[in-house]
Amino acid sequence: MAREVLLEPLLRWFRFRKVMPHIPSGARVLDVGCGRSAAFLRTIAPRIDYGVGVDFKVKEMQLENIQTVQLKLAHKLPFADAGFDVVTMLAVLEHIEHEKPILQEIYRVLKPDGKLVLTVPSVWAQPVLEFLSYRLKIVDEAEIRDHKRYYNRTKLQQVLVKETGFRNFKHHYFQLGMNNFCTVVK
Repeated sequence: MAREVLLEPLLRWFRFRKVMPHIPSGARVLDVGCGRSAAFLRTIAPRIDYGVGVDFKVKEMQLENIQTVQLKLAHKLPFADAGFDVVTMLAVLEHIEHEKPILQEIYRVLKPDGKLVLTVPSVWAQPVLEFLSYRLKIVDEAEIRDHKRYYNRTKLQQVLVKETGFRNFKHHYFQLGMNNFCTVVK
């Protein structure tokens, strides 16, 4: 496995800290875009009932209460309707070419009153991330080049609530406004 660029583990740790309080004990969790090692699911494994991670980069595996499935997010999610209490997307939505179909799939696989928890870079992060990546080389350049869009509160509310049908939109910025943190309910 290639070595991570300097800031990547720290940025991931900040995302995990924001999201972990929103994972109830005993939950069934789907982590969309779980990365190569399903690090978030491994972190929360002791407190959840079951977790599944999906990503095109992950190797398929089964570890106690954690499973990973290799797939591209352009496809239908291979899970039954209403099978998960929580779905997480941590720094993933900005990489997806067509966001609405995957959000509709997440809506489908969430139980009634299930929660989507996500983080995405804000519109103000783009020049900062590009500088840290292209000039200083301390953020993964390939990841930054793969960003399809950046978000603000209004854009997130539009795609999550108005276009996909989620409710109870809760949002705030973190990391000095560079990231959006958002939860919505089915």
